[in-house]
Amino acid sequence: MDKGLIKQIIRSKRRTLALQVTPDASLIVRAPEKVSEETIFTFVQKKIKWILHHQKLARESFRPSVKREFVDGERFLYLGEWHTLFVIQDVTRPIVFNEKKFLFSESFLSDAKQLFEQWYRKQAYEVIKDRVRLYAETAGLSFKRISITGAWKRWGSCEPKGTLNFSWRLIMAPMKIVDYVIVHELVHLEERNHSRNFREKVRLLFPNYQQAEMWLKDNRWLLNF
Repeated sequence: MDKGLIKQIIRSKRRTLALQVTPDASLIVRAPEKVSEETIFTFVQKKIKWILHHQKLARESFRPSVKREFVDGERFLYLGEWHTLFVIQDVTRPIVFNEKKFLFSESFLSDAKQLFEQWYRKQAYEVIKDRVRLYAETAGLSFKRISITGAWKRWGSCEPKGTLNFSWRLIMAPMKIVDYVIVHELVHLEERNHSRNFREKVRLLFPNYQQAEMWLKDNRWLLNF
């Protein structure tokens, strides 16, 4: 086996070996701390058909992240809608959003990326907080708190003690996609894996969950800077 097939080996306190094919078709191996490289390579060799298949799928669907330049006329996603950026001089705040367009102060251009992320994070928290409470009440579930993260490979996660984490990038997706991720993580409060029981509970709260999963798979490249 070509050892160059593995881009990275990540060791931790986990008990088992696991493979991850990233969106750009790279292979990452997650391994217990004391497992030998020989054992890892043997494991990868046994899974070579699975790896090559998923790398092929990744290459076919991979699109590079959207590169932002923060110039006049550029468009930005918010809740599934594209909004045009206007760089102007006479605004009192760095970013003003009026439901149709973004107004950005020219004097803050050097910090544009950071300021946009801060704006998205704030909106993500406010929107997701209300939707989590709505679905939690509907499902009769309780959570500890909500956290907005910078993750770009995981839209959400559920911690054992009840904290729900959501990527700020999710707020760029349509509301129905935001709702799906919220439902997905809320159900994990009761079902820790992705069993048939888990999917049935997701379906009861969000019947079109499969379409939402497909949307995220096809459009995740859009939800980035």
